[in-house]
Amino acid sequence: MRFQLLGPLSITDGHDVAVLPPAKPTSLLAALLVRPGEVVPADRLRRAVWGEAQPAAAKAALQSCVLRLRRLFSKYGVEERSVLAVAGGYRLSADGDTLDLLHFRRLVSEAAVAGDSELPLLRTALGLWRGPLLANVPSELLHRDEVPRLVEERLRVLERVCEIQLARGRSREVLVDLWEATRTHPQHEGFAAQLMRALYRAGRQREALAEYGRIRSHLRDELGVDPGAELRGLELAILRGEEPHRPADGPAALTRPRAPHEPPAVDRAGTTAAARDDAPAPGRCATLDLPPPSPPAPPVGPEPAHPPRPVLPRVPGFTGRARESADLVARLDGGPADGRSDAAPVLAVISGGPGMGKTALALHAARLAADRYPGGGVLVPLTGPDGRPRRAEEAAAALRAALPGAGRGPCLVILDDVVHPDQVRGLLDLTGRGAVLVTSRLGLAALVATHGAAVLRLGALPPRDSHALFTAVLDAGRVAAEAAAARALADTCGHVPLALRIAAARLLTRPKLRLADYTAWLRRDLPGRLALPDDPRMSVPLALDGALDRLPGPLGEAHLRLARLGGRITPAGAAGVLHVPETRAEEVLERLLDAGLLDEEQPGALQMNPLFRAHALHRAARTGGLPPAVAVPQRRALPSGAT
Repeated sequence: MRFQLLGPLSITDGHDVAVLPPAKPTSLLAALLVRPGEVVPADRLRRAVWGEAQPAAAKAALQSCVLRLRRLFSKYGVEERSVLAVAGGYRLSADGDTLDLLHFRRLVSEAAVAGDSELPLLRTALGLWRGPLLANVPSELLHRDEVPRLVEERLRVLERVCEIQLARGRSREVLVDLWEATRTHPQHEGFAAQLMRALYRAGRQREALAEYGRIRSHLRDELGVDPGAELRGLELAILRGEEPHRPADGPAALTRPRAPHEPPAVDRAGTTAAARDDAPAPGRCATLDLPPPSPPAPPVGPEPAHPPRPVLPRVPGFTGRARESADLVARLDGGPADGRSDAAPVLAVISGGPGMGKTALALHAARLAADRYPGGGVLVPLTGPDGRPRRAEEAAAALRAALPGAGRGPCLVILDDVVHPDQVRGLLDLTGRGAVLVTSRLGLAALVATHGAAVLRLGALPPRDSHALFTAVLDAGRVAAEAAAARALADTCGHVPLALRIAAARLLTRPKLRLADYTAWLRRDLPGRLALPDDPRMSVPLALDGALDRLPGPLGEAHLRLARLGGRITPAGAAGVLHVPETRAEEVLERLLDAGLLDEEQPGALQMNPLFRAHALHRAARTGGLPPAVAVPQRRALPSGAT
């Protein structure tokens, strides 16, 4: 028997398909299948089945629902032991042969290394989707948190399929897919860019320009923003009669689907307008995973003498961080050393906790200093979609592919989401005499010590910058009319840029909603409600879950325990809640401070951002508590670069 999740939830034996009724066992099954093989906490399962209105005897009700699900399995010939009760929750084992979601992911992984067979494998993977996801599952939580994430996996594959066809010169054949994709997802700039390129290469220049006008109007009307750098560059190239390339002159290779709780990779908007801390919007980033194939011959216009200058994504609506921006631009303006081929690159490290807008600051400063770097700018993520460090050879290949050709001049490189100093050291020789901006949640003190990098540590925004963000995004009169409520909302968001942007986006789409009412609604489930349902990457819980999941287990547990301390956190207080000696507690605090999960108020006294604290308390509650003591793992370097 096989579970089918990619559409209405159903069970099939390969011939007959049984679509499950919209009932509580169906919601329970879906909640287990979206995290196959994982232990799903009992609290999350209850919320997936009953929402916020939990039954009086919640534990017994969940056990009864599990029993009903097992009876359903028995009816359809599924082994009863498939649903396993474990400490803290339940687990449902599955593999690619028993769950279509895992089969889809397996095909995508195989396609990434399949060469000429990549396209048919990806098409086979897309063929597993059978209509609206979980259409028969009556769970608000799953449709809010899980469905957008799964849909994003499909869109990444579809975008890659279209890119392969464009690279092979099949402009007319790909139009059918792209017309449907752009109308189904009108805000997706990646699909719009692909459609413009396909139309232009098919000799339909006027329609390509009309497509740019469509998405520009849509983005302005719906979000109040302009199209990104790729779309603007495409419009200009088409108007000039030039071959329209992607920013890095080739299609980015699809690596693997995004995993659950995966931390994002590139800040998409400004520091205070950051949509996330890690992942780029499709079609906006000049990033390559593999060297691109040669582009097809242009339908009109002369062939350009040089490949396009790589262009970094634009950072619209950047607000705040004035001092940090000025310091970073001054550093960049001090290099490169003209006329010296052996000069070391300018090097700066931007560090801080999740959601603080590190990559946005790097992109913003790079734009301001662009005149100093005629070779353009490139961005290379050094963390894979699964949150693990990229292999050294993979990162080096991506950087070589993205760097401009000889004669372009110094280039500005952003190495994004670094997890170990060795990742950077191995790439500095490839960057030439330009500049390298490193973003990381860690302080990377070893890199600073050996290479003399400038250091910028980002924390929460000052209250005045949070207020400036709300004023810039929302109507100034609306903020002024509820000045006290605006301050309370910024405090509730912990002045974290990612949280502020999500809150502002919610309010922007609800012009009649009072700031005070929204703040009260937010506080009833903080930080769970700091997420946007139409983009799983814009989620404070997912960003913070990803940050904790990167830590060694004992350090993550220590963070959850320390959340019980309100106000200042001292070594003595930490030793009490962690049940370890004070010297061991000091080491724990040092490592959590380095990971950006604590802030240093003054020497010997730390504090946890109130938003991080709310998340830690919520996560501890849903995982059913913690072990009585915390053992700190010894620091050690791993071949992957993790610690």
